[in-house]
Parts: sequence; structure tokens; C-alpha cells
Amino acid sequence: MLKTMALRPCPTCRTPTSWEGNPFKPFCSERCQTRDLGAWASESYRVPEKPQEEDGEGWTGEGEGG
Repeated sequence: MLKTMALRPCPTCRTPTSWEGNPFKPFCSERCQTRDLGAWASESYRVPEKPQEEDGEGWTGEGEGG
């Protein structure tokens, strides 16, 4: 039976890339892997943070009887 290799787009350059036997997966190359790491290190990528809730007038916390 013939095994088909699934191609997935590189997250950096979108080039179709096989993960099988690829030491840089999910990236297509070391260059794309390094670019992605650099973007995280320079804080170009950010994980969204839930806004902090304020303790103030008109606000009641959960679990308070009131």
C-alpha cells in the first residue's frame, strides 16, 4: 500500500512542508524556525492576557453574600 505524505504549511513562510523526517517541523527549515524564535524573543508575538478586574465601587466579587 502506498503511504501518502501529508504536507502542511510552514507557520512562517507558508511553504507546503512534510513533517516526516523533518528535524525542523513544523517549520520548513532552520531559517524559518530561527525567525519564529526571534519573533518570540523580541516580543513581536504576544499571548493575550485577560484584563484585570478592578476592586471598586459597583463591583461585587463572586461568592460574597450580598
